[in-house]
Amino acid sequence: MTLWLPSNYERPASPSRYYKFEQGDNKFRILSKPIIGWVDWKEENGARSPIRTTDKPEKSHNPKKPAKHFWAFVIWSYRDNDIRVMEITQATIQDAIIELHRDENWGDPTGYDMNVRKKGEKMETEYKIVPTPPKPLADEISATYLATKVDLNKLFTNEDPFSGEASGETKSVDEEEATATEVKDGDIDVSNIPF
Repeated sequence: MTLWLPSNYERPASPSRYYKFEQGDNKFRILSKPIIGWVDWKEENGARSPIRTTDKPEKSHNPKKPAKHFWAFVIWSYRDNDIRVMEITQATIQDAIIELHRDENWGDPTGYDMNVRKKGEKMETEYKIVPTPPKPLADEISATYLATKVDLNKLFTNEDPFSGEASGETKSVDEEEATATEVKDGDIDVSNIPF
């Protein structure tokens, strides 16, 4: 029998713009402030689609799987060597980032790289967060991010956050630092934003 395709052929996977934790080390750099909300999943005709809201839904589409609190932000993925959107629903990861943010030795999580070590599967999955010492953002990463238009708020309408012009909510780290210096004390309440 002759083979139509080579015996060692594998179809190339299309890269996703959304980051997914893999087993082992997952090194990244947070580049933006997060959007925060709740994510639920709706199933229709065998397909699942997310429903993200800023307020916790009164009831979930699937009572056995309650809506989860999420953070979503833009990252630099060292694995992919590119910009990605990371959505975190895991409380252990959120709590670890909050602790780092509140620690005077670490502070703003956009100032250093993080590594999430994933071990296990399904209900037995464990995550360990290991930050690296603070350092300036590499020029290559900053330039790539500035050239990439990302609007995280499009996640709330199930649109592609990479689909065009950003609406201004997602800024580069440098732009956010410049804006932060323009805000006077007491102008804005950021007590419930983790970063």
